[in-house]
Amino acid sequence: VAPTAPAVVASPVAATAIAEPDAATTLISGEEITSPMVGTFYVSADPDSPAFIKVGDTVSKETTVCIIEAMKIFNEIKAQCTGTVAQVLVENGEAVEFGQPLIIVQ
Repeated sequence: VAPTAPAVVASPVAATAIAEPDAATTLISGEEITSPMVGTFYVSADPDSPAFIKVGDTVSKETTVCIIEAMKIFNEIKAQCTGTVAQVLVENGEAVEFGQPLIIVQ
């Protein structure tokens, strides 16, 4: 009985933590740059390099905005739109899903 109680308590806490970032992402409108694959999101080519983009930067269709690592292959993701970076929705090193919004461009 005791092992079941912690599992039940842990599930609602995890669900609440996941729901909060989703609510925050709807605050800024604009064009979404989404993940074209499942993998790990990186803001720079390596830990010692500066981030490809940050909030306030201007991007064009060919601007590299991040890298997604999938099966040990590092894939550069291009903006595919023109505008100003309004919000980065994921953290460096975070796992992302296919179609998941990564960046909002206005």
